[in-house]
Amino acid sequence: MGGKFSALKILESNNSVKANWCNCDPMIAGREEAKKIGRRGRAAVVVLGDIGRSPRMQYHALSLARQASLEVDIVAYGEAVAANPKGFTKYATSLCAFAEAIDSVPHASLNPPSVPTLAAVKFASWLRRSTFIVDWHNFGYTLLALSLGRSSLFVTLYRWFEKHYGKMSNGSLCVTRAMQHELAQNWGIKASVLYDQPPEFFRPTSPEEKHQPYGLGDCTSYGNVVYLIISVEAEIGSTLIQDNHSHFAGMVPMMSTDLKETLFTARFTDDISLKQNRPALIVSSTSWTPDEDFGILLEAAVMYDRRVAAFLNEDDSTGDDILWKEIYDGKQFLYPRLLFIITGKGPEKEKYEEKIRKLHLKRVAFRTMWLSAEDYPLLLGSADLGVCLHTSSSGLDLPMKVVDMFGCGLPVCAVSYSCIEELVKVGKNGLLFSSSSELADELLMLFKGFPDNCNALKSLRNGALEMGSSARWATEWEENAKPLITEASLLFSI
Repeated sequence: MGGKFSALKILESNNSVKANWCNCDPMIAGREEAKKIGRRGRAAVVVLGDIGRSPRMQYHALSLARQASLEVDIVAYGEAVAANPKGFTKYATSLCAFAEAIDSVPHASLNPPSVPTLAAVKFASWLRRSTFIVDWHNFGYTLLALSLGRSSLFVTLYRWFEKHYGKMSNGSLCVTRAMQHELAQNWGIKASVLYDQPPEFFRPTSPEEKHQPYGLGDCTSYGNVVYLIISVEAEIGSTLIQDNHSHFAGMVPMMSTDLKETLFTARFTDDISLKQNRPALIVSSTSWTPDEDFGILLEAAVMYDRRVAAFLNEDDSTGDDILWKEIYDGKQFLYPRLLFIITGKGPEKEKYEEKIRKLHLKRVAFRTMWLSAEDYPLLLGSADLGVCLHTSSSGLDLPMKVVDMFGCGLPVCAVSYSCIEELVKVGKNGLLFSSSSELADELLMLFKGFPDNCNALKSLRNGALEMGSSARWATEWEENAKPLITEASLLFSI
């Protein structure tokens, strides 16, 4: 017996969605709920992993309830349920599911095995005379190949299993046109493309929101709740921003309850404005795994720091405290200081934090954080640039983190791979890079003249805003997923 599944029931009544988690017996809960609401259409969303790390499947569940008027059961590992945004967890009511049908699935991680889950779900759908639809995010065999190699016999068998049971589905969705082509040409599966889109709570941040501190829940092993605005008390001596970068804190006066000034903003009477001498804020969300090479970002930061020093004819004798005092006093520089905030959890986080501590940079500082789902959109909306280090094991999926960034109007520099241009339009909403040197070049180009005279960055931000506002999940789902689900259900019932 593997890991423990949790179940969540989502219902829609009186134009509102309700949901809640509980530890009751799912079959008993299901029978009791059926008595309350009467007979209605029902769907089960089976997540091969942690529901808190599966926003696409959360959105599927909400759309099935809201837009298809179905009673929805989620079957998933519930280890990060608390990380769900209020926009999801506030819809609360009762719990059930058919978890017993797939209780033999082994313990899952972020990208868990589809063996034997596909077979188990197919059996459950046959047993219940239900439609079986697969949403292909990536291929499990390519993830397995990262550790075993493509030539492994086990990887070959795994691919056969995915293909065999995937073809048994009554319908398929996928995340890119490249994956749609692969499924059609080499798997014999016809799939509809359902692009990821940001939900409504990913949006540009207002000046008031940028000015207000918000809690940054778990700051790795460093404990206390701190503020993005980086108060003196939170930063002096902190190893999250390296000890030799306490000058970030020195720029900010001791905070009072009315919060007149932050590292990035200042309040004058009732007006809030962005400070001209603020550092540029860059955000990167990472899983801290080998398929996201964080070393590229560190190397690019070192290159930026050294190249800017060379442009300004600085030498090693120039003290950090002098440079920062000049900035705080209003002196303008051609290139800004950079503050990188890195969010996420993963196995290689401590290794890279140790590398960060050993860097000796004057114009760049890092902070690693784990943000709540409510605060993460506020951070993206407050940033100047996003950096995406995602590379796909199959080369056929797209990073959801970039979709969220565009929803907040945040332009992106992303690692280049085969299908990334389905999302990142070079020169319109972002840039691509293949090496640390290319990323450093892009940082220098985008932030030259920051904050007022960086036209390239402003152009990309406009493109990101346009991309993020052009479509939302509900619209994409209504146009591409709902017709497939309806058609497959009708054909299955004939």
